[in-house]
Amino acid sequence: MRFTDGVEFDYKASHFHLAANRSFNSRNRKAHRRLLLDASPALEQAVTIPTRWLKNIIGLFLVPVAWVLTQALFTSFPRTIGGEEFWATAQFWFFTLGAMIWMLAFFGSLWASGEPWFLRAYVFAHELTHAFWAKVCGGEVYQFKATRSGGHIVTDTQNFWIALAPYFHPLYSIVVIELYAVVRFFYNIEVLTPVLFGLLGLTWAFHFSFTLWMIPKGQSDLSTNGTFFSLMVIYLMNLVVVAALVIFAAPEVTFIGFWNEIVRHGGVLSAGVVALVNAAIHALVTRGDGLVH
Repeated sequence: MRFTDGVEFDYKASHFHLAANRSFNSRNRKAHRRLLLDASPALEQAVTIPTRWLKNIIGLFLVPVAWVLTQALFTSFPRTIGGEEFWATAQFWFFTLGAMIWMLAFFGSLWASGEPWFLRAYVFAHELTHAFWAKVCGGEVYQFKATRSGGHIVTDTQNFWIALAPYFHPLYSIVVIELYAVVRFFYNIEVLTPVLFGLLGLTWAFHFSFTLWMIPKGQSDLSTNGTFFSLMVIYLMNLVVVAALVIFAAPEVTFIGFWNEIVRHGGVLSAGVVALVNAAIHALVTRGDGLVH
């Protein structure tokens, strides 16, 4: 299929590039070249700031958000288990069992063969998640490839959501929840709820382990958008996923309750920042008065 500007996301080589169709919109491109040739010297000397630098600066402002969300998660969950009811539920133990089974398989395969099992399944999920988010962002997917040795998609849309989606979108966990919801619509399968949580534990651990395994490998999905910014987005979005799983698993945790915890910790952090700024201003004013006298 022919297209104008395609972005190729490559899992194995960890890069993406633009693929141009020379015959499409050629007039517009020639006009664009003429404009560049006629550009003034002042325009040629214009200083540009790499986008990834700006995104890394934005990443700094995401640090307080990550801190507040982390605090809210760790204070919401213990409040639901004051009587240890949730720890004793089948849902919790089946989720933990599923996660432990996968983590043992993951590290065991790394020790035995140097690479994890089900690598093809991960590559497929990785590229399918790129493709899904490209469609969500209004793009088209022109090529899809996923093999054990690597994979890529070619799309006409590029943004950091598409690039980073495989690192925070647990595809197989979402598929498990959707299949359970469909079957439950037709049949009474409440007795299988512990099995659901076992599969959620296994598939989420699959996502989590491969994410940690891939990040240190120099993925251009991260570096292209600024590594620090990308890591902050991945961390924040995984926090949101974990919070959603907690709300789904523990009836005692509600969205409103979690939101109240976010507001509470946000207020504490804001008050601390204001107090710190006031102390700094007071110190500067005091020092200035001392110099005057």
